[in-house]
Amino acid sequence: MASPSPPAGTATGAAFQPAIHPAPESTSTPGKPSPDPGPASSIPNLRDRIPKLEPRRRRQPEPSNSQPVPETPPLPPLPDLSSVQFQTPSRRILTPKDHTLFLASSTYTLVVSFIFHLSESVANKPISSVPPSTLAPTVQALLDILSEIEELCRSTPPDDSSGSRFGNKTFRTFIDKVKSRTPHFLSLLSLPSQYAADAAPELSTYLHHSFGNPSRIDYGSGHELNFFLFLLCLHLLSALPEPTFPSLVLVVFPKYLSLMRLIQLTYYLEPAGSHGVWGLDDYQFLPFLFGSSQLLDHKYITPRSIHQTLTLEQFGPEYLYLNQVAFVNSTKTVQGLRWHSPMLDDISSAKSWAKVEGGMRKMFVNEVLGKLPVMQHFLFGGLIPATEEMGSLADTQPELTEEELENGKLEIFDDSEGKRHVHQQVVGWGDCCGIKVPSSLAAAEEMRKRGMGGGGLRRIPFD
Repeated sequence: MASPSPPAGTATGAAFQPAIHPAPESTSTPGKPSPDPGPASSIPNLRDRIPKLEPRRRRQPEPSNSQPVPETPPLPPLPDLSSVQFQTPSRRILTPKDHTLFLASSTYTLVVSFIFHLSESVANKPISSVPPSTLAPTVQALLDILSEIEELCRSTPPDDSSGSRFGNKTFRTFIDKVKSRTPHFLSLLSLPSQYAADAAPELSTYLHHSFGNPSRIDYGSGHELNFFLFLLCLHLLSALPEPTFPSLVLVVFPKYLSLMRLIQLTYYLEPAGSHGVWGLDDYQFLPFLFGSSQLLDHKYITPRSIHQTLTLEQFGPEYLYLNQVAFVNSTKTVQGLRWHSPMLDDISSAKSWAKVEGGMRKMFVNEVLGKLPVMQHFLFGGLIPATEEMGSLADTQPELTEEELENGKLEIFDDSEGKRHVHQQVVGWGDCCGIKVPSSLAAAEEMRKRGMGGGGLRRIPFD
């Protein structure tokens, strides 16, 4: 029996064989409905609507500072003292030209070499690595001198009648006492007898300038540097040979820092710069350079560790960097490095202490020796000489144009002591002297004296 024919308009075998080729646009006859196009044709093509997925590109590192880490120049040989023209140190950097001459001089190399050799001498060494029994006689004499100066400070209390947070004028009386005792201090040092008297004016000047400026009643990194110029002169006089370098950093320098903290707390010394020492600290810098060298390869103390109070308390007595951070924290009226010391907070994100130490070297070269507003106060004598041309070109320099002044160039002024020096023209507060800025240390101490300190540092509301 023959099978029935399929209905008209139905494709033969369509129910049993899948279509291999697409159907024509229309196979229906007029007057009859077209076949169902199927579910595939009703789905829109989303390929062009969905963004193309591409593998994430690795973020290109930001261009790093092209300046390499300054290397340590060889330590120059000791001078022939018979050829040294000893003299009272004075300022010789009076113009931009003078500063350029200094940067190209052997004295610049001498200072950089001395500071960097001191830093390298304490690499990976805690303070306890120098036993008291191993101290050289001159090093012990330096400790005795600093102890006597500490007694002078304690015996010269400040005048608290004004209650001012600015520098206390009794500081000038303290400096006068130091000057009167300086001949005795120098007699304690092991100086060559034939040159002791000739070198006394140079040593005295650097020592007096190590504790601050009695006229402005301020203190900063330049005064800290003067203390190391005092030590450099002793080195050039053969009183502090290179084997004593670790003890200078790990024994003498902490004693000096302790003395300066007492002086700052007693007389409310104002920061010598308007916004602290390069934004690191209101007064000091070298603890961060030497301290980062101490921690170069430490196994578990990282730059981030400065945010850990227990780490600061436990290891602060052994490492200058941690000790200085702890002191900075103790003198602020708010809690948190990111609020009162943002640069220290930023530096703590460094991956290693080697990175921190290299950055501190750059800072010393660029922000101390490389800045005219700082180096204009540098003192030159016979042991740390200036070039012949330095200081003699102030009156021959061309006047700066108005455009140069507006763009932050330098202008020469006469200060209250009649000495020409430079102020930097900047928007806001500059890096030079003459701006009275009360220290945060003075603010915290006044709060303590008035019983306003509460139970501790106040926190920022949104911290």
